[in-house]
Amino acid sequence: MPETRAKIAELDPVWQRITREAEQAVQEEPLMGGLIHACVLHHKSVERALSYRFAAKLSSNEMSQVILREIADEAFEADPSLVEAARADLMAVFERDPACHRLVQPILYFKGYQAVQAYRIGHWMWQQGRRDLAYFIQMRVSEIFGIDIHPAARIGKGIMIDHAHSIVIGETAVVGDNVSMLHSVTLGGTGKEEEDRHPKIADGVLIGAGAKVLGNIRIGKCSRIAAGSVVLSDVPPCKTVAGVPARIVGEAGCDQPSVNMDQLLKS
Repeated sequence: MPETRAKIAELDPVWQRITREAEQAVQEEPLMGGLIHACVLHHKSVERALSYRFAAKLSSNEMSQVILREIADEAFEADPSLVEAARADLMAVFERDPACHRLVQPILYFKGYQAVQAYRIGHWMWQQGRRDLAYFIQMRVSEIFGIDIHPAARIGKGIMIDHAHSIVIGETAVVGDNVSMLHSVTLGGTGKEEEDRHPKIADGVLIGAGAKVLGNIRIGKCSRIAAGSVVLSDVPPCKTVAGVPARIVGEAGCDQPSVNMDQLLKS
């Protein structure tokens, strides 16, 4: 096994680091050995570890861990972009969340990261026309993680959802690349119409805790939405909005607010 890991590490330095961190964690806390071996050290790649974690967290009497793991493996093997997105999300969490000190942490412990990867599998199932299975995954993600993302929503890569409790993302929502959001964010609709009714979030946007973005509106690239705001109209690129209803209160303050994570409103 060590020789196999060494060969894999030569091709995948990210996975090398994750396994090294996992081995160190077992040494420091032997009681975690069973969990860490099952979730990380028994696998040969990031996607295999994610398949196991997806199945272990979402399995129930209604759907076995074996079946869910086969579903995840099928998705990862069929669509390499899922693996690319999972890695981008992992680096986003590591680089932007000050509470994340190791790459292995999101895989083991962070429900925001785990929920987004489960959504990605559900979204792939939705695209394949397997709608009931996609809805089942959505239901289990909501039950287990407290995050409700419709499988039809389109979400880019490099996504960081900090704390992640009570996130809601609607069916026709679109989220670009390198977006960061905190807990209790809603990307919702404003009525009963079935057509395009949810927000379109451009790349690099930072959405503060408890913000509600409602309706088929556009949030411009690299803008900031202050915590607790209710956004009901379009936001231009590189601006900061705040309030109920939200209004423009200034510039975004930096080139990449979703990476910088600065939520202070400058006077």
